[in-house]
Amino acid sequence: MRIAISAVGKLKDAEERAIVERYAKRLNGAGKSLGLGPIEIREFPESRASGADERKRDEAARLLKDIGTGDVAVALDPLGRSLTSEAFAAYIRDTRDGGAKTCHFLIGGPDGHGDAVLTAASMKLSLGALTLPHGLARVVLAEQLYRAATILSGHPYHRA
Repeated sequence: MRIAISAVGKLKDAEERAIVERYAKRLNGAGKSLGLGPIEIREFPESRASGADERKRDEAARLLKDIGTGDVAVALDPLGRSLTSEAFAAYIRDTRDGGAKTCHFLIGGPDGHGDAVLTAASMKLSLGALTLPHGLARVVLAEQLYRAATILSGHPYHRA
């Protein structure tokens, strides 16, 4: 199963980008034998629409554009489910084993997700109760995807 992180906004911080790329590279290595990957990271510019609802609709349409039949969408949302790393790994395994071609993780813009994304998502996932800047959210997500692969393979990276 391929994995995609699609996010509104461009990572401007070189250090954050380097960390995301490091975990993506690790996931591509660790996930290969598990049928996970490669991971693709897509960035979309923030909408320039004047109102928040219009911006969310525009951004949602772009986030959903490449999701095809047989794909699964997960919307990162502060009101979503909060999972342990083990439960997240189980979700990844079950999604892969359920036949999903690609699992898309969707990160909205500063105004949040449009209704279309929230409706299309098979799960709304929270990375915690704290508000995270978008760059840090990508770092945490990329690390947790790598951690999920190590949990599924029995690698000692995850020692909880």
